[in-house]
Amino acid sequence: MKKFLMATALTGLAAVSAQAASHSEAIKVGIILGFTGPLESLAGPIAGGAEMALAEINAAGGILDGRMIEGVRADSTCVDAAAGTAAAERLVTSDGVAAIFGAMCSGTTGAILTNVSMPNGIMQISASATSPGLSTQEDNGLFFRMAPSDARQGEVMAQIIRERGMSEVAVTYTNNDYGSGLADSFQAAFEKAGGTVTLSVAHEDGKADYSAEVGSLASAGGEALVVIGYVDQGGSGVIQAALDTGAFDTFVLPDGMIGTALEENFGADIDGSFGQNPSVENERAAVFLEMAEKAGFDGTGVYSREGYDSMALILLSMAAAGSTKGADTAAKVMELANAPGEPIHVGELGKALEIIAAGGDIDYVGASSVELVEPGEASGGYVEMEMKDGQLVELGYR
Repeated sequence: MKKFLMATALTGLAAVSAQAASHSEAIKVGIILGFTGPLESLAGPIAGGAEMALAEINAAGGILDGRMIEGVRADSTCVDAAAGTAAAERLVTSDGVAAIFGAMCSGTTGAILTNVSMPNGIMQISASATSPGLSTQEDNGLFFRMAPSDARQGEVMAQIIRERGMSEVAVTYTNNDYGSGLADSFQAAFEKAGGTVTLSVAHEDGKADYSAEVGSLASAGGEALVVIGYVDQGGSGVIQAALDTGAFDTFVLPDGMIGTALEENFGADIDGSFGQNPSVENERAAVFLEMAEKAGFDGTGVYSREGYDSMALILLSMAAAGSTKGADTAAKVMELANAPGEPIHVGELGKALEIIAAGGDIDYVGASSVELVEPGEASGGYVEMEMKDGQLVELGYR
């Protein structure tokens, strides 16, 4: 009897120890972005936003009985779907992540969703993937994005161009899901608004010379060249070729072309060029910029605010679900992201955790004024941008 009691006590002690270890074990979240590739200059600030939200949650005591969060970075290369999928698989099998933040470019994001997130039942939130195809891609309810679909961006871009009195433009687009999706949605919206696309030509990233593509576009003519590409890759190459030959001097720049690299590459040479970037007014935008500066990253970076909000919703959903399982956490995202509930602004993640723990409701506003619509994507606000004196300047929201 004594031996049995001792064995029982030891078994109980082992169970308590295992439970304590489980509660103290860090929760890992994969941060997979294009740290190399055509948008590497944008990846750092997006990751910075995500890691700032993660640190804020840890500073508030963590989630699920005080478990800390650990971010694990991986490189998707942005445009190599096979490399991105392999990196995501390692995050799951080797690192044991409970959720995936990313990817960055649309094609790789969709490949990771299909081949990694869905088979493993893991929730995935992207801060920046915009392809219209993601709106209808099978996801088992596990995928969300803080960026709006390019179906909406195409309409906004067409509207801005027409309001500037332009009726004819040429288009070049990077030859992938993002480029072709936005090119198609833009052309449909522009023609519906009475405009004409003189020629639409794909370009490949990584080329040393884009004179052939530019030559064809110049022959077709147009009051401006719409460059649907990547600022660290082919998009900038196309602009440089157009400037070198005098083919175009005004460029229309969607989200993949908006970044500090544009200022560094061209400065005042493309003054008067314009475009748009997904963004909406936020009453506490200055707070985010101050927090970002302290954290050591550029808070003005494209999708950096959405990076913060994506990670915040991943972790708050775990807290609300009381679980790290994908199906459980995904079921909470739309509920937390939209009214009704106590508005939660940037820097208030600790407050959000307190409300959730008390059984209350939150309406997560965050850094990018989050409002999600079905099938789990941003509703579609944009800020109009223009190059003036070699700098990107915000003109207003729409």
